[in-house]
Amino acid sequence: MSTVATDATPPRHASRPPTRWLILGVICLAQLTVLLDNTILSVAIPSLTEELGASTADVQWMINAYSLVQSGLLLTAGNAADRYGRKRMLVAGLALFGVGSVAASFSQGPGQLIAARAGMGVGGALLMTTTLAVVVQVFDDAERPRAIGIWSTANSLGFAAGPVIGGTLLNHFWWGSIFLINVPVVLVGLAAAVKLVPESREPAGERPDPLGTLLSVVGMAGVVYSIIAGPVHGWWSTPVLGTAGLGLAGLAVFAWWERRVQHPMLDMGFFRNRRFIGALAGGILVAFGMGGSLFLLTQQLQFVLGYGPLDAGLRTAPLALTVVVLNFTGLHARVLPRLGTPLTIALGMTTLAAGLATAAVFGSGGYGGMLSGLVLMGIGVAFAAPTMANAVMSAIPPRQAGVGAGLNGTLAEFGNGLGVAVLGAVLGARFTALLPATITGAASLPAALAAAHTSADQSAVRHAFASGLRTGQLVGSVAVLLGGLTAALLLHRAARVPARR
Repeated sequence: MSTVATDATPPRHASRPPTRWLILGVICLAQLTVLLDNTILSVAIPSLTEELGASTADVQWMINAYSLVQSGLLLTAGNAADRYGRKRMLVAGLALFGVGSVAASFSQGPGQLIAARAGMGVGGALLMTTTLAVVVQVFDDAERPRAIGIWSTANSLGFAAGPVIGGTLLNHFWWGSIFLINVPVVLVGLAAAVKLVPESREPAGERPDPLGTLLSVVGMAGVVYSIIAGPVHGWWSTPVLGTAGLGLAGLAVFAWWERRVQHPMLDMGFFRNRRFIGALAGGILVAFGMGGSLFLLTQQLQFVLGYGPLDAGLRTAPLALTVVVLNFTGLHARVLPRLGTPLTIALGMTTLAAGLATAAVFGSGGYGGMLSGLVLMGIGVAFAAPTMANAVMSAIPPRQAGVGAGLNGTLAEFGNGLGVAVLGAVLGARFTALLPATITGAASLPAALAAAHTSADQSAVRHAFASGLRTGQLVGSVAVLLGGLTAALLLHRAARVPARR
């Protein structure tokens, strides 16, 4: 078993493990396992509905149980990795994810599958935090930008490959195969992690913060649940307002407690660091624009351009493939030292915003216009996403790399959910405002088309929906552009201020 010194604050130019690139391969494999599972599930919804007798609410919880548990535990998982060992938590995450996958594949009903997905969320939280934390530990300042760029391509590769793998499996096997496929990947990842990944942890040792853990879980789970449930139950409904209030109160008490406890799980002093704040703000806006816009793009491909779910998924692949190609060729790692973090982020976010706007303006006329937008979005993400992650991790002491990774993942999940909720609300408001006066009470395109009794009304309904999609995408584009420029400005102002260590 490979080991390194347990002191997690080595000199910035300490010797680098000779197997570091193999270690990165293990890390990317673990990351890819989690991301493939989520994208594969999206194409299996019809099969789950038919073969398990799942209702719409059941399907929503099959998806949301994982997201809710993972979001609530990311910060706690990162803290556990720092305290108890990043390799140990990586192995535990892989094992939990594998066991959950087996349980999911042989579930006999919706309830069992939802429970299994929640268990997989625990493993996913450990993997999402430990993978980035290990990258920070084994790569020095010179190589870390390229390593993080390659790490970030696992997100894009999982997004691109998931629908293809899922569709292939469902065409030849039963629905449980989409979860069972995780098991051999997990076994390979476990063997490689045990053999190659060095152990590291915070020198302070095992000093838990149980109240901080509880408050962070309650706070994040409450906020994320309210974002998930808002479009379903209504933003002003009692469940949504109640969970949002509980979540915000939990986070407020968490911040108060962390400033007073002797060994906090999160040093609140980080939030006085402009570099840290700028990177987090940009990361949220990247997730906001990507999550919300992809939610709209898939509907545009299916409802406006007429593609089926699998074909629609395949036609979003150029975005992910662009990210993969650019990051594996090392373009981001070569540009970052020349332009610096603020300009690289500004370049990436501006290109991402241009891609969103291109897809909005030209995407309704055919796939060619959307393809141009997807490629531009991929270029923007290839520059912005790894630069944001590198900026966050560079602003945090290496001994707290797990917490930094957990916070980075938590806010990305928050931005993604918020993007779906806000841009989905913009779509809904614009759509209902443009519906013909003869159609009332229709909250979705299928419902509105069912209520349209003339060809003129059906054409008006489709036009209203396309207009709503375009408006939502343009709002996302403006938000990404302004957020990216704001993040770049904050990082530029912080450039002369040393990061807190």
